[in-house]
Amino acid sequence: MSQARFASCIPLPLEHKVLVNVIEKAKDWALMHGVGMRDKKHFTKDAIQIAPFVLLPSPFPRTEFTKAIELQTVLNELMHKVAHNEEFLEHTLQNALQVDEFTANLYDIWVKVRNEGITQPISLGMLRSDIMLESRCPHTENQCAKHTPYCSWKQVEINSIASGFGHLGPSVSLGLFRSDYLMHTADQNRIKQVEFNTVAASFGAISSNLPAMSRYILRQLNRGDLIKNMPENRALSGLCSGIIEAYDLFGIPSAVVLFVVEEVSYNICDQRFHEFEISETRPDIMIFRKTLNEIYEETELNDKKQLILDGHPVAVVYYRSGYEPAQYPSSREWDARLRVERSTAIKCPSIHYQLAGTKKVQQALAAAGALERFMGSSAATTRVRDIFTGLYSLDFDENGERAVEMAIADAERFVLKPQREGGGNNLYGEEVRDALLRMRHSRERAAYILMERILPPLVSGYVVRPGAPVPPQVVDLVSELGIFGVIIGTKDKIISNRQVGHMLRTKLADADEGGVAAGLGALDSPYLIDM
Repeated sequence: MSQARFASCIPLPLEHKVLVNVIEKAKDWALMHGVGMRDKKHFTKDAIQIAPFVLLPSPFPRTEFTKAIELQTVLNELMHKVAHNEEFLEHTLQNALQVDEFTANLYDIWVKVRNEGITQPISLGMLRSDIMLESRCPHTENQCAKHTPYCSWKQVEINSIASGFGHLGPSVSLGLFRSDYLMHTADQNRIKQVEFNTVAASFGAISSNLPAMSRYILRQLNRGDLIKNMPENRALSGLCSGIIEAYDLFGIPSAVVLFVVEEVSYNICDQRFHEFEISETRPDIMIFRKTLNEIYEETELNDKKQLILDGHPVAVVYYRSGYEPAQYPSSREWDARLRVERSTAIKCPSIHYQLAGTKKVQQALAAAGALERFMGSSAATTRVRDIFTGLYSLDFDENGERAVEMAIADAERFVLKPQREGGGNNLYGEEVRDALLRMRHSRERAAYILMERILPPLVSGYVVRPGAPVPPQVVDLVSELGIFGVIIGTKDKIISNRQVGHMLRTKLADADEGGVAAGLGALDSPYLIDM
């Protein structure tokens, strides 16, 4: 069966002279509006280059876009409840902890702060749900005539730390969430979840500028009539409102906000736009940027368990680093993380939110009866269950053995996912078979989950990259839509819960991974179509 396809919003290819001219204008627009990143090969703090972007906005069904927006607050609440259920997290992670040192270290910090007593019941989560369309139908070998070229979408992940590209007393926990989806031709045109991931709610800052950039490009191509099909995006202000609200809940006017960053920040535009937005909205809020090592050296806990930095109590700690093993090269970084978790600062995410975002937790939520445990038997429960796709445990039990056999027999059908963040960690195709054959009798396999692979519909387009030849060739692309959400509340009460914006990442159709920061994907905007 050939892969399904959407038509581009403008017939391609464009005439050579027109294409060269509009790309030159688009690059200048991108640089002048912060759609950029630092060059990893020739790094300097004095210059940025364009971030990879898709020249024309990519088509996405209007009905599915609306469904994703409407479902976001339901997913916000679900993840909030999961993060606060100690018994569920303990039971779900027990096997992974034996083979995944990074998750075990996070878990040990969680146990320590629980035993010492968590003094603040309030949590803030900012999520992003990522979705992609699926072009295959489970009921027939051909396209579903009713829903061609798709019949549902699947959720890729929910993220809760580092709402990147969104512009783009007691201890309060803060998490930034993002739910990611892929479109899928499953039964009855329903969305399907691929992964819960409460780390890296990226693309909030720069993505807020992408619709304006696409509108500019369409006008330059004399197609301003298409702009009405592009939704507004206020992800940056929406995500920053969560940090500001958490700051106000902390209740100390002299307090500051702390961004945890890497030693070298390539994605500087996206990070800084959050700081600029907060400063513009609330000039009274001071923001510091520190690495985990600098937090270890420059902060202390006072007798009130306040985290003190430069003489100020820290109200909010927002992690733009600290969610991968490589970001903890020594015990100093782990000690800094423990110090932050022990403090009264509002964490984004708190340690239990990060644990709730592991792949094992998402796989466990897809099991029979798991959702009812958190949501009861309700219409909302049915809506969430409808988005789940094939997620399989690799534990040493009957189900795990069955999953291993299934993946070895048909490796192209699956993705093998470890408890890792940041992109580039998943295994595909023959890599899945090779890895499972290697660790079939090793407990190492318990640190992974198996997920059914998605085959999204294609669309033709141009990807503009720094340093690439101009004009680029027309290539086949697939897209991933992200919906942002913010939720604040205690274990027993939701204070606020809202959807705040969206983003779109697009990659070459034959690429397995698609991270923009990793150089594998490109920034994009949805062009809503009626089908």
